[in-house]
Amino acid sequence: MFSLYVHIPFCRERCLYCDFFLVSRLDHVERFFDALAGETRAKAPLFAGKEIGAIHFGGGTPSLVPVSLISNWLSQVAGTASLAEEIEITLEANPEDLSQVKFDELRQAGVNRLSIGVQSFTGRKLRALGRAHSEVDSFRTVTMAMERFGSVAIDLMCGAEGETLEEWEGDLAHAIGLRPQHVSVYMLTLEERTRLWREVRRGVVDLPGEEIQAAMYRQAQAMLTVAGYRQYEVSNYALDGYHSRYNLSSWKREPYLGFGPSAHSFMVSGDEEVRFSNVCSLTRYLADPAGSVDFREVLSPEQRFDEEVFLSLRINRGLPLSFLRSGREAGDGNLDEALSGFAEKGWVRIEDDILTLTGEGFLFADLIAADLIHG
Repeated sequence: MFSLYVHIPFCRERCLYCDFFLVSRLDHVERFFDALAGETRAKAPLFAGKEIGAIHFGGGTPSLVPVSLISNWLSQVAGTASLAEEIEITLEANPEDLSQVKFDELRQAGVNRLSIGVQSFTGRKLRALGRAHSEVDSFRTVTMAMERFGSVAIDLMCGAEGETLEEWEGDLAHAIGLRPQHVSVYMLTLEERTRLWREVRRGVVDLPGEEIQAAMYRQAQAMLTVAGYRQYEVSNYALDGYHSRYNLSSWKREPYLGFGPSAHSFMVSGDEEVRFSNVCSLTRYLADPAGSVDFREVLSPEQRFDEEVFLSLRINRGLPLSFLRSGREAGDGNLDEALSGFAEKGWVRIEDDILTLTGEGFLFADLIAADLIHG
């Protein structure tokens, strides 16, 4: 499947834990979409004539911008490539931006999947996370979205300051009660140079420890699984048939093309695999959208092997041991010992020579992958 990603970099303000590229000013929105049209024309040869299976609007906060601008860009894409009959068009949104009118506009534009940054259904926790919406907004928005869209995803975050396991169980129960088709569960992590990182370093904020966060992760697995959601990736759960096609396609290393500042792309041409990314500057992007790519690399066989191991384990699609053995560093000899150790801990299972992670193993996916690659 071939996918497109658009990074819309505008937010009203930066959340205290966020390290994504964004700008907290809205006076350049129309100029940005003019530049986006220019970048799209410049990259047209890369996707002309292809069938697009998924389009994802991320950010930033895509729900901030006028829907007409999104609709115009989708029309431009449809004039260059063909959109699959069952295409998934996802837009990330914050609850405070959504209304009945906005929902109707998005549907008319062609958006058929909403990904809502709920994060929590409790006011105390939302304030601790520095979110702009209220618990009432969380319930109202998801309820309205469920009435108007056939596919709704929500994000939940655990590990906020002062959060208890009981409070987290309440968030999960509320989510399950609303019954969105997709739930993403993220453990709050400290990213360098974010406001949260600075406040923790200064001792102003004290976050729950790793053991509590791990308990929250396990509780999400238990409650969502019982409710009929399938964990198909480290952080993602879906009812049958409602996984994110765009995300799953990316994790399966299928090609995608990114637009907008900081957007990444992965393209395959014959035996060559290439990753490239755009400038992390709105000023530079607006000045030269056609020349926005500032990093490009052709993946080596070693890089391709590493990616395949990391991403295959992350989505738990199964990794053939024959493939793993073929790419291990020469003279390693410790693979069987490592696998045996992980199996004893209950982190992996091996059936018909296929390695997959267990639910517990998802907690340690990156550690396991690194050990299996490098020994």
